[in-house]
Amino acid sequence: MTSLDPRAPLVLDTRELGRRPGSQREVTLTAPAPADLGIEVLSVPEGSPVDVDLRLEAVMEGVLVTGTARAVVEGECARCLEPIREDLEVTFQELFVYDDTRHGERDDSEEDDETSKLEDDLLDLEVLLRDAVVLALPFQPLCQPDCPGLCPECGVRLIDEPDHAHEAAIDPRWAALGELTNDDQN
Repeated sequence: MTSLDPRAPLVLDTRELGRRPGSQREVTLTAPAPADLGIEVLSVPEGSPVDVDLRLEAVMEGVLVTGTARAVVEGECARCLEPIREDLEVTFQELFVYDDTRHGERDDSEEDDETSKLEDDLLDLEVLLRDAVVLALPFQPLCQPDCPGLCPECGVRLIDEPDHAHEAAIDPRWAALGELTNDDQN
């Protein structure tokens, strides 16, 4: 029994390839983005369309999936907190190995937990898509490469006010002396 739902938008049936090495098929689909497709500050909104172009190729060990995914990512600039919305295109490739061991061809102890497996000839693209998107996103997204950020004192966006400045800050340890000079002037 498989844990994959064949009706899920990112689950594909590979039975059509017939486990004949060399057979292949092209798949184009648009699926709603799963939850948490991205990083905390920049991600594909859940449910937004993700366009996927795939080539499924049967090989001796399983099915080789090669593809491209396109989506719109949204988030905020790490420096000035302005909204960011941009197109993202990622490429990926993964071998999904057959899950049957009835022929004794494979020893599961040789494979690690990171091996993608077909379940009843179904493959799930969600983990593969998530990995590709997360790796393609910048660690600290910026609205523009030279974003100056926010003023550390008042929080004004420095790109909007390039000549923004404050008076030199007085060290609190010397503040009492400043009050003495004010008293002398009065």
